[in-house]
Amino acid sequence: MKKFGLLPRILLAIACGIGIGLIAPQWLIRIFATFNSLFGSFLGFAIPLIIIGFIAPGIGSMGKGAGKMLGITTGLAYSSTIVAGLLAFGSATLLFPTILKSSNMQSVSNPEDALLEPFFQVEMAPVMGVMTALLLAFTLGLGMAAIKGCTLQSMMEDFKEIVEKVISTIIIPLLPIHILGIFANMTQGGQIAAIMSVFAKVFLMIIALHIVVLTIQYSIAGMTIKRNPFKMMKQMLPAYFAALGTQSSASSIPVTLEQAKRLGVKDKVAGFTVPLLATIHLSGSTITLVSCAMAVMMMQGQTTGLATLFPFILMLGITMIAAPGVPGGAVMAALGLLETMLGFTDTMLSLMIALYLAQDCFGTACNVTGDGAISVLTNRISSISESKINKKAA
Repeated sequence: MKKFGLLPRILLAIACGIGIGLIAPQWLIRIFATFNSLFGSFLGFAIPLIIIGFIAPGIGSMGKGAGKMLGITTGLAYSSTIVAGLLAFGSATLLFPTILKSSNMQSVSNPEDALLEPFFQVEMAPVMGVMTALLLAFTLGLGMAAIKGCTLQSMMEDFKEIVEKVISTIIIPLLPIHILGIFANMTQGGQIAAIMSVFAKVFLMIIALHIVVLTIQYSIAGMTIKRNPFKMMKQMLPAYFAALGTQSSASSIPVTLEQAKRLGVKDKVAGFTVPLLATIHLSGSTITLVSCAMAVMMMQGQTTGLATLFPFILMLGITMIAAPGVPGGAVMAALGLLETMLGFTDTMLSLMIALYLAQDCFGTACNVTGDGAISVLTNRISSISESKINKKAA
């Protein structure tokens, strides 16, 4: 099963869930509902740990960077991520009312009402609230960056490895079963046709937005160095397909590094920016999360205005810092924000996970390909800065 990628497992789980929901007796569906209840409780327990484990060491390690270059790269990456989120918001606001209108969203409003109850429930209370975990993660991360200490940073890196192990060995392997149960339960409730229609339309829009945001990134980068942006994008295709296959920005670093150098990025700049951007530049993932979140909220009849989504997008750009190299890391890091800022229920979170993971490889590929454009911009700004310093010295 390890060689059977996550995307095929997710698609197989959805198909099996629909099939089971159509023919299985209620007692079998309730067994899956019981598993979903236990898994959802464990996920709720793990969310604060995930937030602390990813954000604190990620921010702390950024303080050890190369000063000005760190600031330039981080600023460009965060700006790109926010612009991608706003592009997704604008597109969803413009298109979703039309393309999802025929999906009969009222039939999937409050899906909990049509789901079968589990046989029993076990409460797994988290050690702290999500907002407390966010504040603690920011405090620890900024503190470690300020004091430049090694002891706490080393401990937090170890803690991050533990959290990554929990995700890669427990959460990710069990997710297909969880998704299977969710879809089986929704199928028996008569909601699946509308939901699958939403899935297909949102997926197509997300892929189109990935292409648009990459075109924007490389058009800006191409103008700064006076090169054809489409030829630059073609140069990064090996990195795109490497990320598509691995579903991991971290695993794609060697290929991304090589292709960035072929774009003309200096070795020392590429060696700094590419590994950093693999953890902080997530424009493709942001497009997916914002689009999927708005689709799920519309299915629930909730407000999806800019006042609601803009703070979420701003926080998303920070919260996903150092999202792990495992598939689905970005959505795992975002679960706390979805719950606290957008009011997502357990079922809504499950729909988000399914929507996100079904196209995770494409979001990761967009992230990685965009890293080349950000590296080119950082290289250009650094060159201009060095030239000014040399002129003053002369």
